[in-house]
Amino acid sequence: MSHPVFDASAPSGGKNLGDLPEWDLSDLYASEDAPELKRDLEWLAKECPAFAADYEGKLAGLTAAEVLTLIHRYEKIDMIAGRIMSFAGLRYYQITTDPGRAQFMGNMQQQITDIMAPLVFFTLEINRIDEATVDGWFEANAELARYKPIFERMRAMKPYQLSDELEKFLHDQSTVGAAAWNRLFDETVAALEFEVDGETLNMESVANLLSDKTREIREKAAREIARVLGDNLRIFSRVHNTLAKEKAIEDKWRKMPTPQTGRHLSNHVEPEVVEALRNAVVAAYPRLSHRYYELKRGWLGLDKMQVWDRNAPLPMESDKTVGWDEAKSTVLDAYAGFAPEMAEIAEPFFTKGWIDAAVKPGKAPGAFAHPTVSDVHPYVMLNYMGKPRDVMTLAHELGHGVHQVLAAKQGELLSSTPLTLAETASVFGEMLTFRKLLAGAKNDAERKVMLAGKVEDMINTVVRQIAFYDFECKLHAARAEGELTPDQINEIWMSVQGESLGPAFEFMDGYETFWAYIPHFVHSPFYVYAYAFGDGLVNALYAAYEEGDDDFQTKYFDMLKAGGSKHHKELLAPFGLDASDPAFWDKGLSMIEGFIDELEAMEG
Repeated sequence: MSHPVFDASAPSGGKNLGDLPEWDLSDLYASEDAPELKRDLEWLAKECPAFAADYEGKLAGLTAAEVLTLIHRYEKIDMIAGRIMSFAGLRYYQITTDPGRAQFMGNMQQQITDIMAPLVFFTLEINRIDEATVDGWFEANAELARYKPIFERMRAMKPYQLSDELEKFLHDQSTVGAAAWNRLFDETVAALEFEVDGETLNMESVANLLSDKTREIREKAAREIARVLGDNLRIFSRVHNTLAKEKAIEDKWRKMPTPQTGRHLSNHVEPEVVEALRNAVVAAYPRLSHRYYELKRGWLGLDKMQVWDRNAPLPMESDKTVGWDEAKSTVLDAYAGFAPEMAEIAEPFFTKGWIDAAVKPGKAPGAFAHPTVSDVHPYVMLNYMGKPRDVMTLAHELGHGVHQVLAAKQGELLSSTPLTLAETASVFGEMLTFRKLLAGAKNDAERKVMLAGKVEDMINTVVRQIAFYDFECKLHAARAEGELTPDQINEIWMSVQGESLGPAFEFMDGYETFWAYIPHFVHSPFYVYAYAFGDGLVNALYAAYEEGDDDFQTKYFDMLKAGGSKHHKELLAPFGLDASDPAFWDKGLSMIEGFIDELEAMEG
């Protein structure tokens, strides 16, 4: 069951953008009280204990054919539960401030957790079976062998497994543990109110003002964010302290060597690969962000940049808004230019109610593509305001959508892609759209604005996310020593910000609290490096595409269709790429550097 992960902040608010689509969730269920939903809950409530009765304590003695039947039953359970949770979750994200929707999601979460409790034995028991038996199953049955990656993933957790009783306890307790703190965080952020020039704004809208063309408005927004976060810092500090400690307790019991181990395991990526990525990016800070922000400081005519200038529009930038129809055709044309099939897969998102685009009161901030389950289709959420950057967000989320549609053919258990590879199609879709727009630039000034915008996005994706990753690493290490005061968390935040942004910046009082509203730290610890991983990977892939591989499109679609059935080494091999080679990351980073070189040359 996938939980939608919010993508790096998409803006919000906006007028006259055309007819913005809304979700039609009826492909999941018609309503909260749909008879199909009741039927599915009743089916799950019968099937989960039946599954346990048929298999618990008997797995080692099964034949390969019996294991295949078991997997098909398990997959169906996963799919029905995933459908229910997708419906409840998506309805909630549409209006997070609606108590009825929040209650419904909470109730479904609780019911599904309780209903699926009998299945906890499955992974635990599989992991007690010897290698020879498991290998024998795959040799005996070719159809079962397709599911080998599932077993490999489960067995990667084998060294960190607790007793059956403890695993069941953790499962039962999950809704009042991390999930409850996640909800407290989401509801607190959704309810925050900011006053700028007499207008009351939510988090999404006030954050959007940080990229307003008027410097005075940007400063007011930054200071107001600092004020409101400062007033609520006790809650945010409590959420982070509790979640980091809860994670540390579970990690200690599981004998996980580091706080990051669980994330690396779920991403099927080796710690040394992440370390190579992190070190390559940190070493490149002076060549990337420090250089770019020095250029930007000059364009803005400032002696020192303040935090509210980081995402300021460039003085030469037009403030045109892009209507929805233009955004749609821009992205679909870019996709079709790469491969007509890609645009064909993306088309129904616009026509069948698979996108929720408008900014609405209470709607969750940001943007995401949620794959739901493999027999339905993904849903994309945006907060579309008509900024050129929003077109990029649309290209990004549709890339996820296309990936999820292609991977769904793998079935429920194999379709889900690890986070490190989940960003591939989204970032690639963005790059295709950017290159199409850049090729259409009418003059040098327009080209410069586009290049600068792309560099800025890449810095936000690579540099900023690795700085976030370092913040989390430091936060969890410090929490291991004891409770952290808000000031101590603030200090950790500032230690990574200065290093990553460079000498062009000064930091206002209050900026030290800006860690507090970033959802990734709360929802998915250590998730953020997946953005940098995805960007670096796509830059290297795009370089291979530009080098003119005749078969590139076919290989690319094969990679997306593989979903979670292959390891990153196996997926990248056809392109002659290898993420465990440190030079691989430099190849990706050199693309960003090349754009900055071009911008510097234009200054000439």
